[in-house]
Amino acid sequence: MGRLSDKYCIVGVGETAYTKNSGKTTRAMAVEAIRNALHDAGLTPAQVNGMLSYHGGDSTPSPEIAADLGIRLDFFMDCSGGGSSTEALIGLSIGAIELGMCETVVIFRSMNGYSEVRIGGTGRRAAAPVVGSQLLERPYGMVSAGQRFAPVFMRYMMEYGVTSEQVAAVKVAHSKHASNNPKAYYKKRYTVEDVLNSRWICKPLHLLDCCIETDNATALVVTSAERARDLRQRPIYIMGVVGRVTKKRGDWFYNDVPITSVAAKYAAERVFGMAGIGPEDVDITGSYDAFTFTTVLQLEDYGFCKKGEGGDYVSSGIIELGGRRPNNTSGGHLCEGYTHGMNLVIENVRQLRGQADDFCPRWQEGIHTYDYAEGGCRQVKDAEIAMNLGWATPVTGSALILRR
Repeated sequence: MGRLSDKYCIVGVGETAYTKNSGKTTRAMAVEAIRNALHDAGLTPAQVNGMLSYHGGDSTPSPEIAADLGIRLDFFMDCSGGGSSTEALIGLSIGAIELGMCETVVIFRSMNGYSEVRIGGTGRRAAAPVVGSQLLERPYGMVSAGQRFAPVFMRYMMEYGVTSEQVAAVKVAHSKHASNNPKAYYKKRYTVEDVLNSRWICKPLHLLDCCIETDNATALVVTSAERARDLRQRPIYIMGVVGRVTKKRGDWFYNDVPITSVAAKYAAERVFGMAGIGPEDVDITGSYDAFTFTTVLQLEDYGFCKKGEGGDYVSSGIIELGGRRPNNTSGGHLCEGYTHGMNLVIENVRQLRGQADDFCPRWQEGIHTYDYAEGGCRQVKDAEIAMNLGWATPVTGSALILRR
């Protein structure tokens, strides 16, 4: 990104409630989330002329959403994809604005991820025919993400001696954060024993190693730093972004060794080079926690700890509120809600503004207690730089670095 660093900002964020039965269409939810994001930014529909979205057999196309909102588009694109799409589309929005195709872009994701098209491979999608690239996986029982990724996680544990107890610390940390988040779907604080005693899904994944499935819509607004100065919120500057970086074999990651390394090992140098910083400069991380293991592997390959030391890193307290570098301070996909990555970026934007919506009585004024006891605060004190680590599969990833 180089010369574009700090020229563009995220100026608005919004979402719907995280539920397991929205009772709404993805079209209605998308409109609600975008309206919330525009209100957050202090923008009217007439001030937006770009729209990007992503879907996975669900959602609603941008022109329909724009029509409902009264937005006339100069640029839009709807792409297929789940995890890692958020950061990639933020990068594409910067490119569209830089080229003069539009001035202000809304990015949204709307999904009835529990009541309709379930991410785990059940629900409406379960009866779909096996075609195309699915022929590589589904005939062999690799239907859900957990089934596809489990061999990577098992190999990782075997190679480095990382234990299920250590990895369970990710769920423990994220559940503590969610307990201080009024909108989190699961607010219960879990222990390592809770995770290990939950039923097996596919080894080494227990039920509580896996994210929740929810209905929701999320949105954010990107524009130039020049335009951002006149808007309602503190601009959050984009320092660096990489989108959908792949390993050498983007089709079948078991053929690209070592399988215990993920796409982050290729993305890290590029995104940190754009931002002009290193991992040690990051105050908050938002790692894609489809599973506890995905967080561990990403934190390693982005350089927050050495390869094989992820178990020690996550179980040391570093990733908890009050620790050196809190991760997924909203509870993330494991506890707040599953959004294919959007809520992780929304949370980091709010953290950098000092506006984490917790149980502090005056959080809307940016006044926090920094008491991280259950049912209390989740605002990180004096956070300057946040990083999002996107994931789609072990072979594909995206990343985003933001500053206040």
